Amino acid sequence: MIIGIGVDVVDLERFRGVLERTPALRTRLFTPAELVRDGEPRPPASLAARFAAKEALIKAFGTSAGLSWQELEVVADDQRNPSLTLHEGARRVAEQRGVTNVHLSLSHDGGIATAFVIIEGKPD
Repeated sequence: MIIGIGVDVVDLERFRGVLERTPALRTRLFTPAELVRDGEPRPPASLAARFAAKEALIKAFGTSAGLSWQELEVVADDQRNPSLTLHEGARRVAEQRGVTNVHLSLSHDGGIATAFVIIEGKPD
């Protein structure tokens, strides 16, 4: 059963500017694994999509209480299909909400990064 849906969009130019003005945001918002792909720094558009994914998950949960940016991690499988891995506090929030599955779709095109999250689980 679907228990939450979240969507977020990020303006790529604005996000790129924020990262340039405040470089420390990279390590505050993203895990070390999220910052690189194939040993190279991940491009801003890809980071923007990951940020949108975290925001979309927060919206699907209905709260940011008990969550940390570092505990919400966007990972990819061998075919580069994205998914969300929840660590520590984020995992506890998911367990409290009865979450059994998290579905993620990412895209960036036309100057916008978009993320869509659906959480499934047992209803309260």
